[in-house]
Amino acid sequence: MSTRGPRQPDYERLAALRAGIRDYLAWAEDRARDLGTTPAQFQLTLAVRADPRPDGPTLTDLAATLRLRHHSVVGLVDRAVEAGLVERRRDTEHGARVHVRLTPQGEERLAELAALHLAEVATLAPQMRALWGEFG
Repeated sequence: MSTRGPRQPDYERLAALRAGIRDYLAWAEDRARDLGTTPAQFQLTLAVRADPRPDGPTLTDLAATLRLRHHSVVGLVDRAVEAGLVERRRDTEHGARVHVRLTPQGEERLAELAALHLAEVATLAPQMRALWGEFG
């Protein structure tokens, strides 16, 4: 990019990138709803499943991962517990610390959604790879 600032093709690439991201996110939200969950619950279950710790992430960990405030995560987890997707477990060493783990139903729902996402990302990959390459 020149010191003169962005040019028309730069704006077009940025707009195309943002449109692609928005399209994917809208698709993802629709798939979550199709399977009877909310987009936020999908993000929560994915964050819980992706966490490598055996006890699962804490509420604080989830707040950081999801970029939400602690009280918002508490409410999200409350609703996901009611939906049967996750469960809370108190830390055995630190009683005030709460870990979140998937239930069998949550594992099953997440597996269905993750399979759909992986297939969709595979179809989008060539287009997105080409677009990202234009920024290099």
